[in-house]
Amino acid sequence: MNPLNSVKGSIATGFIVAALITIVLAQLEMTHGGVLNIAILVRWLHVVSGVMWIGLLYYFNVVQVPGLAAAASDTGGPGGAGISKYIAPRALLWFRWAAVATWVTGAFYLVYGYGDWTAIHRAFSLTDKQFISIGIGAWLGTIMAFNVWVFIWPNQKKVLGIVPATDEEKAKARKVALMASRINFVLSIPMLMCMSGQSHTLPF
Repeated sequence: MNPLNSVKGSIATGFIVAALITIVLAQLEMTHGGVLNIAILVRWLHVVSGVMWIGLLYYFNVVQVPGLAAAASDTGGPGGAGISKYIAPRALLWFRWAAVATWVTGAFYLVYGYGDWTAIHRAFSLTDKQFISIGIGAWLGTIMAFNVWVFIWPNQKKVLGIVPATDEEKAKARKVALMASRINFVLSIPMLMCMSGQSHTLPF
């Protein structure tokens, strides 16, 4: 059976290929007296999770929301029921758990990447110049993850009919979820700048 015929099979295949490359690189490193760097593996998982999370955030804001608005205004068109019933719930499942995975792996990377647990405090306290960039990025990512679980997902459950809600409640929930998603969309831009800036020497 071809694993590329399913999403799970494709994901598993990607991780297997990455694992094989990791083993080869680790062997080469150990041949030269090095050891397998856990921090690099954790950072890689952080990046993969973040790409999934932010990619879906951009999909929602740039593609799905405008697409559903266009479908609603297209009288006699196919409408957006198919997206609301089949696409959105699946996308939101990956979206919210990718947010968790990104935050958790980011916290682990602070520990493994910088050698001790105090790195988390130094980043979030914004008191250590070495951690200012990544600290701001971590705070922005934390706010975004909070928005996902406290505002976006609970309200989207009402909009999509996963939990019972009146038409008035759905309309209110739609506005709250949209604004929270838009805030995350905006915050993701400086967040990515700060996260990449930590490795490429931003001037703060």
